[in-house]
Amino acid sequence: MTKAQRYEAIVAWFKENVPVAQSELVFADPYQLIVSVILSAQCTDKRVNMVTPELFRRFPTVKHLAAASTEDILECIRSVSYPNSKAAHLKGMAEKLLSDFGGEVPGTVQELMTLPGVGRKTANVVASIVFQEPVIAVDTHVFRVSHRLGLSRGKTPYDVEKDLEKHIPVADRAVSHHWLILHGRYVCTARAPKCSECGLSGFCAYFSRNAKS
Repeated sequence: MTKAQRYEAIVAWFKENVPVAQSELVFADPYQLIVSVILSAQCTDKRVNMVTPELFRRFPTVKHLAAASTEDILECIRSVSYPNSKAAHLKGMAEKLLSDFGGEVPGTVQELMTLPGVGRKTANVVASIVFQEPVIAVDTHVFRVSHRLGLSRGKTPYDVEKDLEKHIPVADRAVSHHWLILHGRYVCTARAPKCSECGLSGFCAYFSRNAKS
């Protein structure tokens, strides 16, 4: 199976079997999404969704968050991973949104990456979901699944991102991120992947190698 055939088969399988795939983060607007994605770094969406209702109740807008102290923000997010650094990032992000972007979340990956706490993955998630930019965010799940399926041999998340964007049609890129992340979260798990339950095993390089061993 060529790489092009593998991509075509995998995208077709997802389209047929997972026609609707979206973020599991709960948010109401671009401000809430960028906050949630910053909080989700090395943390579960479930945990983030537990802390954001109170966070957004206390700081409902960018202006409220920028005016808050890091201690007040920290009080709301203590249960997420790396709460101290994330509290500082959230305050800095809100301040920069006000000073540089009129309080609005910018629409390009390059602009988003100028914000504190926003790396390429976070920027791609926001740009894809809010602004329908044809980019694919690569987190640990997407990185792992892409390697196992044989979609990429990239050594860095950026390398994998470029491989995916090269082979996945523009119209399918936004949903492809969610396909891959959810597949990694619930089926192709880091430990003990559920290959016997996976509908992609027939196209999977990892399964093919292990089935023959």
